[in-house]
Parts: sequence; structure tokens; C-alpha cells
Amino acid sequence: MRTRTWVIAAALVAVALALIGVRYGSALSVALALAAPAPESWQGAAHAEPAREEVEIRAGPGRTLRADLYRPAREAGALLLVHGLSSAGRQHPELVRLARALLARGQLVLVPQFEGLAAFRLSGREVDDVRAALVHLQAVSSRRAGIAGFSFGAGPALIAAADAPDLRVVGSFGGYADLRDVLVFVTTGVHRFAGRREVVRQEEYNRWKLLALLTGFVEDGDDRERLQAIATRRLANPADATGSEEARLGPEGHALLALIENRREDAVPALVAALPSPARQALDALSPLRVMPRLAGRLLIAHGAGDESIPYTESLRLSAAAGPHERAIILETFHHVGPRPWWPSPARLVDGWRLVRLADGLLSP
Repeated sequence: MRTRTWVIAAALVAVALALIGVRYGSALSVALALAAPAPESWQGAAHAEPAREEVEIRAGPGRTLRADLYRPAREAGALLLVHGLSSAGRQHPELVRLARALLARGQLVLVPQFEGLAAFRLSGREVDDVRAALVHLQAVSSRRAGIAGFSFGAGPALIAAADAPDLRVVGSFGGYADLRDVLVFVTTGVHRFAGRREVVRQEEYNRWKLLALLTGFVEDGDDRERLQAIATRRLANPADATGSEEARLGPEGHALLALIENRREDAVPALVAALPSPARQALDALSPLRVMPRLAGRLLIAHGAGDESIPYTESLRLSAAAGPHERAIILETFHHVGPRPWWPSPARLVDGWRLVRLADGLLSP
């Protein structure tokens, strides 16, 4: 009798898995592109080289964006992918892998190169550039478009999406709500949400990444050049001695460096207030929290619980601002750039299912 029970149970599980495969088969391959270290080595060998072409997007007077356009044989949807801080930009292997997986499921995928993000710099033009890319995608696609932003690219993506009411889907993966909260986290390790305070050990590398991001908003040209040199050296080696360059900084440079080197949570507000006006304006202009109630279409928000660059509470804050029915998906086995080293566990299985649901949200009409 017990053997028969196990046989029936196994049969029911097999039927359930088959039904899941039918319903979420397309999403499964996209989820694998997000989760597996290199699924193409075993999954994509039978696929032909994707139909990718390089295009130019007019982003403003005298400015163009280079982009990769992945065009399927039969278009089922259209997606704009906005990369984060990465010197590889649109050619980052994980982003290329995701674009190919989406292409294989009939998505017309546009992946622009945002030079500021690729150079670890914010210029204030990020939102306008994403808007221009979105307009281009809508012009070349016959389907309703969607947008997905990653890491520090998610903020400009969300803000641009707020001005595009006919979007099919809007995604933020590892993104932020308020750059001032990110400043607190990167410099002190503190993050808060709903009355709860958490403290994590911060990586020194992230401190100098933040300096590189904000240096462009320093108006004094000499200070800007010296801060860029300091950021470049400390990103290469966070322990590098840059005292000689620091000693030559003027008031603007010292104000920004004081914020970057700070480790006290209670000191952050005064240090931010001392920043050059363009830097403070950029912190507000590039923070998407204020636009969340205006977003149209299906909203997907996800974050790795172990993110060491942007705390997962930023995604909780985004979903809370979007409305009472929105929920952020927190992936317990993920850090900032992807899954932690593979190990079998119930949490890994749960995160796998969550990824399938996210991928299904990206693909659904």
C-alpha cells in the first residue's frame, strides 16, 4: 500500500512539473540566463548566432547613443535593457546572455551603451538618454514596449518610464529608490526600512565607486580632475595612498571627499548639505522614489538580499511607493550581480521559482 502511495505521489509530481513546463517553459530559459553562471555552454549550443545589429540613437543635439538591437524572426514583444555600472556596458556577458535568451523567446531587445554608467560617472543626462532609447525602440517595434533597468541603471530607467504611459512592463533589478539613502549605506553600512535598522560591513571599493559617480557634479575643474584621479587609483587599489592629491583639493573637492570617507550615520545629512549645488540637485533628480505612483504597466521589482552595493531595502521602498498592491521580490540567495556560489537548499529552490515568475512577467503581453 505504501509503495502504491509513493507511485501515485511521484506521478502527481511529474504531472505538476509537466504543467509548469507547459505554462512557464519560455520563462524558464530566461530565468536560467539570470541565474546560471554560464547556461549557454550547455543550453545554447544548438541555437544559431543571434540576429544582432549595431544601431545609433539620436539622444540630443550632437549626441548619439550606440546600441545593440537583437531582432527576432517573429516579434512577440519589445524590451529596452538599461545596464548598470560596468566598463563593459552593453557588452557585459550577463547582459548579452539575457538579451539572447529574450531574443530566443521572440523579444525585440534594444541594449544601448550609456557611456557615463560604463565609465562609473553620472552626468545628469542619464534619464534623457533612456527616454531617447525608449522612443527609438517604440519606433522600430510593432509591439508595446517594456523596459528593465539594472543596478544604478534602474533609477534612470524608472524615471524615464514614468513619462511613457503605454509601457507593457517596467522592471527594476537591484535598483535604488533614493540616492541619499545609498550614500548612507555605502559610507556607513546602515540601511533602514519600516522602522527597522540594519548594519552591514561595507566594501571599501564601493566607497570609491561612489566618488567616481559624483565627481562630475563638482564645478571646480581642478578639483574635478584631482577627484577623478583619486577615484581611479582607489578603485584599482582601495588601499592606495592618495594624500598628495587630496591635499591639493579646494573647498568643493574636500566637501565631496569628506562625505566619501565618512563612517558616521549621523554626520551624513550635514555632509550632503555641504556638497556643491549641482551634486545635491542630481541626487534628487536621479532618485526615482517620487515617480513610482505614476508608473503604468506591469511593475517588476527584485533585489538580492546580499547586495553589498545597494541595499535590498531600496527595492522595498520602491514597491511601497508604487502602491499597496505592489511587492518587491527579495532573492535570498543573490548578491548584487547575481547568484551566490551554487549550493542546493530550499532557499535556492524558492528563488528559482521566483526567477521563473519574474521572467514570465518580462515575457507576458
